[in-house]
Amino acid sequence: MENIFFDIGFVIIIATMFAYFAKFLKQPLIPAYILAGVIIGPVLGLITNTEVITTLSEIGIAFLLFIVGLEINIKKLKDVGIVSSFGGIIQVIAISAIAFIISLLLGFIILESVYIALVIALSSTMVVIKLLSDKREIDTLHGKIIIGILLIQDIVAIIALSILGSLNEFSFIVITISIIKGILAILVAVAVSKYIFPSLFGFAAKSQELLFISAVAVSFLYSILFNYLGFSIAIGAFIAGVSLANLQYNIEIIAKVKSLRDFFSVMFFVSLGMELLLGTFNIIIKPLIVLLLLVIIAKPLIIIFTTSFFGHKKRTSFLTAVSLAQISEFSLIIVTQGLLLGHINQEIFSLTVLLAIITITLTTYFIKFENRIYKKLARYLDVFDKFTENKDDLEYMPKRKKKEIILCGYNRIGYGIVKTLRKIKKSVLVVDFNPETIRNLIRQKLPCLYGDIGDIEVLERLNFKKAKMVISTIPTKTDNKLLIRTAKKENNKIIIFVTGRHIEDALELYDAGADYVVLPHFLGGEHLSLLVENFTGDVNKIIEYKLKHINELKERHALGHEHPAHRM
Repeated sequence: MENIFFDIGFVIIIATMFAYFAKFLKQPLIPAYILAGVIIGPVLGLITNTEVITTLSEIGIAFLLFIVGLEINIKKLKDVGIVSSFGGIIQVIAISAIAFIISLLLGFIILESVYIALVIALSSTMVVIKLLSDKREIDTLHGKIIIGILLIQDIVAIIALSILGSLNEFSFIVITISIIKGILAILVAVAVSKYIFPSLFGFAAKSQELLFISAVAVSFLYSILFNYLGFSIAIGAFIAGVSLANLQYNIEIIAKVKSLRDFFSVMFFVSLGMELLLGTFNIIIKPLIVLLLLVIIAKPLIIIFTTSFFGHKKRTSFLTAVSLAQISEFSLIIVTQGLLLGHINQEIFSLTVLLAIITITLTTYFIKFENRIYKKLARYLDVFDKFTENKDDLEYMPKRKKKEIILCGYNRIGYGIVKTLRKIKKSVLVVDFNPETIRNLIRQKLPCLYGDIGDIEVLERLNFKKAKMVISTIPTKTDNKLLIRTAKKENNKIIIFVTGRHIEDALELYDAGADYVVLPHFLGGEHLSLLVENFTGDVNKIIEYKLKHINELKERHALGHEHPAHRM
């Protein structure tokens, strides 16, 4: 017991030291944890019994996927359902086929090539969701597309694990039974989520401690159930999270479980580094380089193509693709199962671990510097815009109508602005990079243009000279700075309101020439202060305002304008 305690303590201490060093250098933490594992394990051999650390990392994967499931709101994905579902399927099939053929050419046998193809096709839900959450990009258009594609990939992984686990007893009946068991388990989870959990967690919510332990119990219950049915515990935890995602208490549950997730995620990333076998490096170097190029070049190109094909501009397609340029935790689960079943050898397992380490590390930098990378590559991505719909089909710009106000971003904030502008008879032109949003606006005969304000060609079409005001609800600092610079160059008297995420961003945008910067997180306090000032002592006025607010919330709910989850 003491050895276990000291091993865990040693891992945490070393990982913390590396984390401080990374933070000092302003680098992401995930590579630091992986590097700590490499030093602890294969380099210095400080911990030889990795069984406990591996077990804790498996629990870490389960908790991470449990929270991923909690944060997935299927309703919020409806606007990107087509590109996520069909695009995700096309991407998985295309990259799997390419990886399978290349694996055969590299000398791997058919079954090994099947495993490698699956490894390459899947992207990391756990890592990508964490990085997008840290950047507050979950609710962006590309964030929603990414989550949708990851959801499709996770379903593919679940099916693959089921089928590959039955190969030793290969028969149509065995595989069919395995798939049926999985479908039935998911249907039961859906039924329980709809008819039992609301009442159960309604009672549990009276005590924060009971709410926490109930959520953890559900995670373990589903993990045990799915493991009993022949699936991995990670799949069970993921389904548990999804089953709790639509409860009104999911934000509180996420906040409570997050500390557990953070602890076990450190164990997972450290264990990745510890599992690396340096002795096999010379053997796997050639396939490693080839497969690495597949993951960071071929895979993103396929995703850019499929996303563009479904009507999205090059920037959205690029941000989606670059975020998915890694292999998945499910890839590690798949090869672990394959090694235990004797389907693959230790070299392929080490190849996958090393590929995971490199691609996950690169992803942290890709997502951190995605806008800078896009600026460097933007002119080479013009070819993908040819696959989008005819631009004339995604705009409505009557020449006779003067555009007093240009609104960039028709999201939760933009919707309210348009309602107000219409009420006071102000003409407005809406610019948005979601094709489905533009189609809806065209049906309403509201002047609109499909485009990305990060694209100078789009800005050049907006005719700032005749506009009196520009409002941007898009919180991307670099895009807003480009918008301010372009608009002020054409019309130095134009009034510009933009949106920021952080105080530092707001100050920088003011320096760039913004007339006012909206910080959404501070608006709640200001609005509440006005309510207190205006309504104190006037009950009838409060009731009138309340009814008006309820009607607006119902209207927004029908349009899918859910309030973003608060990220702790």
